[in-house]
Amino acid sequence: MGVFRVAVSRAALAVLLVATGAQAEEHGPATPDARMTQPPARDPADLAVLFWSDAQRAERFRAMEQWFAGHEVAAAATPRALPQGAPLPDALRAEISALIKATDTAGVMVLADGKVVHEEYGLGMGPQDRWTSFSVAKSFTSTLLGAAVKDGHIASLDDPVTKYIPGLAGSAYEGVTVRQLATMTSGVKWNEDYTDPNSDVAQMNRFVVEYGPEAIVAQMKALPREAEPGKKWVYKTGETNLIGLLVENAVGKPLAEYAKAKIVDPAGFAGDLFWMVDPRGGNIGGCCLSIRLADYARMGQFALEGGKGVVPNGWFAEATDSAVDFGDSGFGYGYQWWTYPQGTYGAQGIFGQGITLFPDKQVVVAYIGNWATASGGPERGQMLDLSRKIAAAVK
Repeated sequence: MGVFRVAVSRAALAVLLVATGAQAEEHGPATPDARMTQPPARDPADLAVLFWSDAQRAERFRAMEQWFAGHEVAAAATPRALPQGAPLPDALRAEISALIKATDTAGVMVLADGKVVHEEYGLGMGPQDRWTSFSVAKSFTSTLLGAAVKDGHIASLDDPVTKYIPGLAGSAYEGVTVRQLATMTSGVKWNEDYTDPNSDVAQMNRFVVEYGPEAIVAQMKALPREAEPGKKWVYKTGETNLIGLLVENAVGKPLAEYAKAKIVDPAGFAGDLFWMVDPRGGNIGGCCLSIRLADYARMGQFALEGGKGVVPNGWFAEATDSAVDFGDSGFGYGYQWWTYPQGTYGAQGIFGQGITLFPDKQVVVAYIGNWATASGGPERGQMLDLSRKIAAAVK
């Protein structure tokens, strides 16, 4: 059950890094593919996402660009068609509707062989509306890492991290590979306990205040090593942001702009993508992009189909294979993707966001939500169980 235990810790990312977006100066690149947007002036106390009320979350999760600075990139010129497939059985459709209402889920879309077999919304959402991703963004960043390898910007996942982030030279990241960073097995010590004000994740905001654009590297290079690289898995919010920085350094453009060419266009997104920025003016690798429900589903379909040549051959099979197993639970971790029992994998974020994939049935279950707590409580397990029933019911 380790996959669920880290969810509360990932909430720390939502509070600490999301808040930095409003501080970003408008020095991010203005290109035809990535437009920097700034929200209206806000009271900083109003940016503590974890402490928003239920009503505030339901309103603001669909309009994060009104609260935080970020990049906007346009939808694909030719969106991928999602034709209608045979609907799910009536009893299963009723079960989905009941779960949506009981959990404040904002939408569920199910694709089978690329066809929509179920689409339903809650909380006043509609097909044209966007919803925030939280840590689902990590799997997007992982995909951009694969694209950078395919494009030759990153020579190998076995390259040292310091080759692409020279500021980490001489730190505990000396000798850590890009692959170990992607699987969070660097061996670098990190405390992700949000309840501890002295934890590393709780100190991220202090580094932002003190170091501004240099905050990510300043904090991470000060960390000690606790294990040999590759020997120990520890969930580290800071490392996902390092992956984003690494990709941006290697490619020479922000994640959002690279995503336009490597995800939005080839996956055929029908809506624009918004991705929050940090004080560098670069995008937050581990969090905070906003897209339509159907585009979450298109991202899942894109992964199932192997990435349409954007990533190396076999990338998604490798990225979604369990590099780390959480005991004998059947859950594990790949390259910023969670692995589940029975050959299933997915992306997930706090408050009820996720993309769950069933390769053997060619089924994608995408969902967005405003669940009662950041960790999801029982809802995550309920949604996974229901997703399994959906996959089993598809002919």
